[in-house]
Amino acid sequence: MGSRGVLAPAAPTPAQATPALSRTGSHLRPAVRHQPSCRLPGPPAMRGAHPLVLFSLAALCGRGDCRVANAEERLMDDLLNKTRYSNLIRPATNLSQLISIQLQLSLAQLISVNEREQIMTTNVWLKQEWTDNRLAWNSSRYEGVNILRIPAKRIWLPDIVLYNNADGTYEVSLYTNVVVRSNGSIMWLPPAICKSACKIEVKHFPFDQQNCSLKFRSWTYDHTEIDMVLKSPTASMDDFTPSGEWDIVALPGRRTVNPQDPSYVDVTYDFIIRRKPLFYTINVIIPCVLITSLSILVFYLPSDCGEKMTLCISVLLALTVFLLLISKIVPPTSLDVPLIGKYLMFTMVLVTFSIVTSVCVLNVHHRSPSTHTMAPWVRRCFLHQLPTFLFMKRPDSKPLRSPQPSQSRLPQSEATAAASATGPASSSNLYGSSMYFVSPSSAAPKSPSGSDLLRAPRDFRLRPTGRFQQDVQEALEGVSFIAQHMKSDDQDQSVVEDWKYVAVVVDRLFLWVFVVVCVLGTVGLFLPPFFQTHTPSGGP
Repeated sequence: MGSRGVLAPAAPTPAQATPALSRTGSHLRPAVRHQPSCRLPGPPAMRGAHPLVLFSLAALCGRGDCRVANAEERLMDDLLNKTRYSNLIRPATNLSQLISIQLQLSLAQLISVNEREQIMTTNVWLKQEWTDNRLAWNSSRYEGVNILRIPAKRIWLPDIVLYNNADGTYEVSLYTNVVVRSNGSIMWLPPAICKSACKIEVKHFPFDQQNCSLKFRSWTYDHTEIDMVLKSPTASMDDFTPSGEWDIVALPGRRTVNPQDPSYVDVTYDFIIRRKPLFYTINVIIPCVLITSLSILVFYLPSDCGEKMTLCISVLLALTVFLLLISKIVPPTSLDVPLIGKYLMFTMVLVTFSIVTSVCVLNVHHRSPSTHTMAPWVRRCFLHQLPTFLFMKRPDSKPLRSPQPSQSRLPQSEATAAASATGPASSSNLYGSSMYFVSPSSAAPKSPSGSDLLRAPRDFRLRPTGRFQQDVQEALEGVSFIAQHMKSDDQDQSVVEDWKYVAVVVDRLFLWVFVVVCVLGTVGLFLPPFFQTHTPSGGP
């Protein structure tokens, strides 16, 4: 079988190759019928190729692939003939006809939500469907071709753009082919990276929900020329890739009419998203709670320790650092204070309160009788009443010095005789009288060591006044002064201990107040966000 026998029949005449189109209704019909031919491409030198190659090409053409390709090529030329089709004209048979555009949004990925710049970045596919009667054909006349894919820029496209765009790029980045069916219906599914403006509500950050929207509308056509219709009440998530930071709560869509400009309609999709708080809980909230709990230890530190104020100020500085970190995350808005900012301010107030109370406790702890006098109500309140309510029990107070038995006591018989001799005079009168107590050894020569005199047996008897009266009187006055001074020191020391115990009671009181306020404040701040409900806004 030669190469000439494999080739297709002779090429048709020019009259046969270029059919004239006649329009009946909305279908195209070639004026000249002919059988499609399959010609081998290439220069005439290809005709002398190897017979096996030519046989393979002939087999491909025999299966109909070449015939279908030729039919699609003819159909493309027939449909997009410049003499009958213009991509600048709206596909309407008259000026009053309304073109219905069906929209369906598919969310592929929620890329990011920039809280500080208030921009949401998403990867979406905006499916658009409409009908163009100029692109309808009779599939039986084109080898049964029912679907044709045409470059998007070669046909008319609705100028639907993202109205709340935030980066200046309103059109899609990739103009994919449109799918055209034989009845004239067109489906266009362009992918796009949308950066839309989103008003961030920081009131419950990081346990917040956000409602960001994508608003689509025609840039030049009003509602008398184009009618935008939702194909589905919600956006599609069939090809959605889950986000590590946000959960999708709902994606409702709505068709709205701007009351200020009713000539234009838009289709808006609300992205109701909930933040996953694990990251901020582990990295911000738990460290703040632990740092705040260190303030409790301030009330356990003894007042004599000089680290109470150091610990308070260190905790305050740590919370200040966390507050600076949060200020770089949330948007600089004055409408609301973020929840975590409220908690940090709350803990800073508590730490400041602990510093003030520590100063007060230290002031009370270092009081003495020489500087302050303890009022009766202070003694009654802080030494007797409050310790009972605070589950405190003070150890039983014992005298600092137990009284020692007197070593200069007279025997019973001699004391009676002395009492009868002196009469009912007091001790003060006894010191000033002519009689005084003296030991027999006092008249003896003094020993070089005073200890021998102390160990010697004492026998005090009433003696007539002598040369030792003045010395003994001065000695007794000195001993009395020392005793009074020691007794006064004991009393002062007792008052000092009372002031220290008052400081301990105040510390314990502030400890309970701090714990109760801290627990109630933490629960009161972090519990309400878990019960919040968010509904899409009904505005345009």
